[in-house]
Amino acid sequence: MTPDELRAIMEFLMGKVRLADPGPNGEATVAFDTPTLDEATRAGLNPEGFGQILDAPWWDEMVTDIIETPEMCDPADPTEQVLQYAKDVVSEYIRKRAKL
Repeated sequence: MTPDELRAIMEFLMGKVRLADPGPNGEATVAFDTPTLDEATRAGLNPEGFGQILDAPWWDEMVTDIIETPEMCDPADPTEQVLQYAKDVVSEYIRKRAKL
């Protein structure tokens, strides 16, 4: 997997992070739509590299951290900022843990 392929995977996964319906008090909530290998392949991603990320031992921890991002934010943070923080979780995990 090349650095460009890894960046493409990271951007694809960041695109799967989205705002969910607001919580009971109107607070921002985040969802992550876990893609399949087939979906990633159709998107033109390196299937072997994507499979390595999807099967990584830290995958579940990353997904949990994405979803829990709003809990780490100030309640006054704008929802778009909370969303960006959640997307940043993806890049942090991949940059620190993925192997080329």
